[in-house]
Amino acid sequence: MNFNRIKNLLQPADAKIVLLVMDGLGGLPKGLGHGTELETAKTPNLDDLAKQSLCGLHQPVGTAVTPGSGPAHLALFGYDPLAYEVGRGVLSALGIGFDLKPGDVAARGNFCTVDETGRVRDRRAGRISTDKNEVLCEMLRQVEVDGVRLFIQTVKEYRFLLVLRGEGLNGEIGDTDPQETGVQPLKPQARLPEARQTAELVHRFVEAAHEQLADEQPANMVLLRGFSQRPQWPQMGEVFGLRAAAIAGYPMYRGVGKLIGMQVLETGESLSEELETLEKRWDDFDFFYLHVKKIDSAGEDGDFDRKVSLIEEVDRHLPRLLELKPDVLIVTGDHSTPAVLRSHSWHPVPVLFHSAYCRPDHVARFGERACMTGGLGPRFPAKDLMPLALANAGRLRKFGA
Repeated sequence: MNFNRIKNLLQPADAKIVLLVMDGLGGLPKGLGHGTELETAKTPNLDDLAKQSLCGLHQPVGTAVTPGSGPAHLALFGYDPLAYEVGRGVLSALGIGFDLKPGDVAARGNFCTVDETGRVRDRRAGRISTDKNEVLCEMLRQVEVDGVRLFIQTVKEYRFLLVLRGEGLNGEIGDTDPQETGVQPLKPQARLPEARQTAELVHRFVEAAHEQLADEQPANMVLLRGFSQRPQWPQMGEVFGLRAAAIAGYPMYRGVGKLIGMQVLETGESLSEELETLEKRWDDFDFFYLHVKKIDSAGEDGDFDRKVSLIEEVDRHLPRLLELKPDVLIVTGDHSTPAVLRSHSWHPVPVLFHSAYCRPDHVARFGERACMTGGLGPRFPAKDLMPLALANAGRLRKFGA
């Protein structure tokens, strides 16, 4: 729905909306005759809720498009990801509270492992600890590149933030992360002529970083992606009339919430700690975004059983969320991350939509194949979930006479 049209339909209502995002929820079976991770998991609470809800599969971006976490989340928040594009760097910067200035170019970095020929062996350097990351970032702060000021900050585990500050910078630069192993890191390429100088500055940084980290193991190189500059977008309070809060332990997801005007609440990393934050701040906001990260990590690691276990953990905590009696509850994922693929995928994502006015369908179990037959359909546009939530919360008045 067009943002201006939504703004013209807004009306006040005393109703709470909760969006529970189980990152990377969608999956695939191990083989014929098997279930996906969600279908394999024992989820009695989610199954009971599905019987009282409207279910389906949502499509984050478009048919056959594998979405990154940023665009997938923006779609869930009602922002068309094809119209509102931003790189991972800006989200990482905002997520850790970095003071990103106009004109800064930010990139998300991975510490990685390369072999003696320079080929990437491990894109995440064995998931090094955050403490080790801080030591490596301090080493990279010794790197100087003429013509630009560099900022290097720890994000979490193997992830770090690179920010370039200077005159005439442009973020239209291709990633150096090839997104696969066994190949050389890519050279940063300018997507526009105006970005050539910035790409060359990035190239000099990468070469210097490689030299600085050469004797380190397992993190002896860096990969960069998501080069971007902060955009000025409509904010959730303005567009949807909501006091919105983000409850997320991982920095990138805090960043995407902050970018569109959510208040980012301090919380721990476990679901129990996030729910405690939700309970404490329940009276302060109309909309809560609650993020669960580790399901996606298990999928990317190819760990089918751990992903199943983490889904079951969410199910065990669901009654605690239901005790708050949200007027609208959406349970879904941002994208699919099947363990058999070890990566994000293009597959539509299960979604459960619950309210007093949602016209429950015949879905009796929360899983991919069951949701395929639900009332929302097999390819519901993710960006339409937010308008649907507003309507069910009584926050949209009638259109026309």
